[in-house]
Amino acid sequence: MQTLTPFISLLNEMSPYLLLGFLFAGFLKAYVSKEKYIRHIAKPNFRSVLWATLAGIPLPLCSCGVMPTGISLHKVGASKGATISFLTSTPQTNIHSIMATYSLLGLPFAVIRASAAFITGLTGGITANKWDKTILKNEIADESKDMVCKQTNRISLALRYGFVEMLQDIGKWLIIGILIAGILAIFLPENLFSTYLNNPLLNMCIVLAIALPTYTCAMGAIPMVAVLMMKGLSPGAAFVFLMAGPVTSIASITVIGKTLGKSALFIYLGNIIFSALLFGMAIDYLMPASWFDMGIMSHNLHCESGVKGFSLFKSICSIALFGLIVNAYIQKKISASKKTTCNCGNK
Repeated sequence: MQTLTPFISLLNEMSPYLLLGFLFAGFLKAYVSKEKYIRHIAKPNFRSVLWATLAGIPLPLCSCGVMPTGISLHKVGASKGATISFLTSTPQTNIHSIMATYSLLGLPFAVIRASAAFITGLTGGITANKWDKTILKNEIADESKDMVCKQTNRISLALRYGFVEMLQDIGKWLIIGILIAGILAIFLPENLFSTYLNNPLLNMCIVLAIALPTYTCAMGAIPMVAVLMMKGLSPGAAFVFLMAGPVTSIASITVIGKTLGKSALFIYLGNIIFSALLFGMAIDYLMPASWFDMGIMSHNLHCESGVKGFSLFKSICSIALFGLIVNAYIQKKISASKKTTCNCGNK
């Protein structure tokens, strides 16, 4: 039972905020559609970049879902700068990841993460509009095809999106992130980074080299970062991973290069690399260390399970979240089975 404590503690800390975040995400999806703001991000100016950044930050899109959404926005009229802003700001943070960040890493981390998403979205978009003058042909949006079907029950739509569709997209990665974080908490030596890799800037460069090419789910990265900080990784280096990991991957680099061009790709990567290192150094060298103290979380992960560390509410939330993930997985399998059956029948 003691071996399972780190896994249970991580899930208990995150589950209440995740459930609330998924609920907000569902209502945002049900009541706000991209057609309502596409007209605000069509021109290659500061206003379109600002709108794209502000629209991207709260959107309930996981890291793997933002790429097709961003490219589709460009195809229906979004400017290149606005597209870069959207692709940069959206995967870094959203409603449920902000809450999850707050639950494990604290309020300063949550505020800085949202601020970094806003700033990097602006800088990337402005730079793209200024330096990349190539014009790509956009497809004319067909309003009749893009219109979202009217829902007689938007609450039902919100609940289904938040607690079924979103969990189908990121539930697996969330569980994987928690499992990896629990394994790291058990097997990595205490104060690993502060003892053997005690150079914060070196840690940032190593973390950045790992984060840029690999796919990292914005939600799954949070528990991993929390555990690595407890093992001695500097808060700045942890933030570099938390910021760069969800934004970039080999897949996203390839797609952006092919659809927006090499110049846009260099701007996109340069903005992420420079901003991640800048925020990381600011956290390590300019901000109070007490803001990023992981002592309380470390105690919770290593304490023995008992009445003192037991929270009925958090445990119920964890059970509910796990049940919803299982339900989403089952529904996904059923839908895939039905599609296969229909295809076979058509043949």
